[in-house]
Amino acid sequence: MSREIDCRGLNCPQPVINTKKALDEMKAGSIITIVDNEVAKENVKKLAQKMNTLVDVEEKDGNYYITLTKGEEGVQPIENIQPVVQKGNGEFVILIGNDKMGTGEEELGNILIKGYLYTMTEVEPRPDKLIFVNNGVKLACIGSPSIEHLKRLEEMGVEIMSCGTCLDYYHLKEQLQVGNISNMYTIVESLHEAGKSIVL
Repeated sequence: MSREIDCRGLNCPQPVINTKKALDEMKAGSIITIVDNEVAKENVKKLAQKMNTLVDVEEKDGNYYITLTKGEEGVQPIENIQPVVQKGNGEFVILIGNDKMGTGEEELGNILIKGYLYTMTEVEPRPDKLIFVNNGVKLACIGSPSIEHLKRLEEMGVEIMSCGTCLDYYHLKEQLQVGNISNMYTIVESLHEAGKSIVL
């Protein structure tokens, strides 16, 4: 019988952390993580992909039952897994926590952050990841004057991540225009592993 991890009502990144702990504790078998929102479901699925486990999702009564299977037939054997490059070895990460740059006049802050993101498309080296949290997630959503610059950066290979809790808080999840929804677990991991990081 699969072990159930009931994460309903838990805030990000607790469902990911609880699921990872359960997976770390077993060599083979299945667990079922239960979450009650789509962001948590996607975050647990990303964890499953990262940990090379099979994943299956079933929706019941507004809840998501995510079955993760580790070490069973069909899962890529450990010896065949491509070596994971430790991205901390030189990865450049920028965390942006506001939709304006600096303190002072709001209009000037808007101009500066737009100019900063545009300049990033023209200057090398570019970051490997742009992570948006708090008010910063608004830059990746409808109405942002920087959308085109961010899309250009994404085309250039920059990974763009927005905090799912922040998008939910501002009711902007459906308005995200570029990049992926992430979670605090991944954000912390990205910052800790980064070879170089900047916080704006």
